[in-house]
Amino acid sequence: MQKIIYSFLATILFMGASLLPGSLVAQDVILLLPPQTDGGMPLMKALKNRHTSREFAGKDLSAQQLSNLLWAACGINRTDEKKRTAPSAMNYQEIDVHVSTAKGLFLYNPEKHNLTIILKEDIRDKTGKQGFVKTAPVNLVFVADYTKMAKSDEKTKEGYAMADAAFISENVYLFCASEGLATGVRAWIDTDVLGKAMKLKPNQHIILGQSVGFPAEK
Repeated sequence: MQKIIYSFLATILFMGASLLPGSLVAQDVILLLPPQTDGGMPLMKALKNRHTSREFAGKDLSAQQLSNLLWAACGINRTDEKKRTAPSAMNYQEIDVHVSTAKGLFLYNPEKHNLTIILKEDIRDKTGKQGFVKTAPVNLVFVADYTKMAKSDEKTKEGYAMADAAFISENVYLFCASEGLATGVRAWIDTDVLGKAMKLKPNQHIILGQSVGFPAEK
């Protein structure tokens, strides 16, 4: 029995390594490492260091860095209430964070702190119109699901979605400043092309993209 369990764990470890280093994969779900929620840079220093980058080194983020990044972006910080690190209007929590890497496209699940595999192909070149998106190790795509905002009219939904995506983006900025990572938020996106590649539904709207990686070597 122990040999069977060991064989299974070895198999999923190997599968995870082919998608995201150090991660476990089971039934198209990647189990992220628990986020490290202590330490980091003092807030005022992170604010001082916050800036936009458009040049990235080719080095991949570690499994722990990716886990911490996604939790900082919009992870659950109050388990009993299922509320997140980023606020949302009327607590709609309508913004879904997609993660585009060289290994594929993934959807972050804040409640379970894992990633669902959406595509096993590299679509980073479609996540924005700037050239650097093709090689940035991680491109986050913030997608608003309007079905989660049924109580609001269309104009209000758009305003809420833009504000809520911006909150998440700023969390990413502060995390990256604290960790010495480079990041830049983007709105210059061909949303029709990207939405088709991501297989989005009509009620899903791309709001922003944000690239993350190590600073380019000078």
